[in-house]
Amino acid sequence: MNEPTAYGRPAGHETAAVEVHTPTPLAPAHTAPLMPVQPGTIPAVASVVLPDGRVVTGYAIEPAKPEPVAVKPAVSRAAVNIALGGVGFLAVCGGLLMLTAFITALTALVTQLVILAAVIFGGWIAVQVFSASGHRGGTTVNIRKAVIKRNKFYG
Repeated sequence: MNEPTAYGRPAGHETAAVEVHTPTPLAPAHTAPLMPVQPGTIPAVASVVLPDGRVVTGYAIEPAKPEPVAVKPAVSRAAVNIALGGVGFLAVCGGLLMLTAFITALTALVTQLVILAAVIFGGWIAVQVFSASGHRGGTTVNIRKAVIKRNKFYG
């Protein structure tokens, strides 16, 4: 079985030699003459000691400062609009509920008035019918047996 070596690779997969690549500087893409610019202040010179003992000296590059971000409100405008829409929706729902209750009550009132009018009018008619047995003033007509001969009335 292949046992791992000190570098974590199975036996038989060792590399023959280690290749070291040293970077070579690239030639500038354009050969425009550089114009020297005098800095406003003298930048600090930094020195770095590499692990192999070499010392690299150069100017420290300041990181680019991002542009200041515009001040945002604590609550976004969209959230405020959504909240106002919810409040308006609740107000409309409450109004519709009250309107429905009003229409229901009005319907019940109209129904009761119609029933009351029918009872009163029916009672008045009943009084008229049942009180007709008594004699009221007026003309009384007695109808006798009449004879009609040759389109003439003999009464």
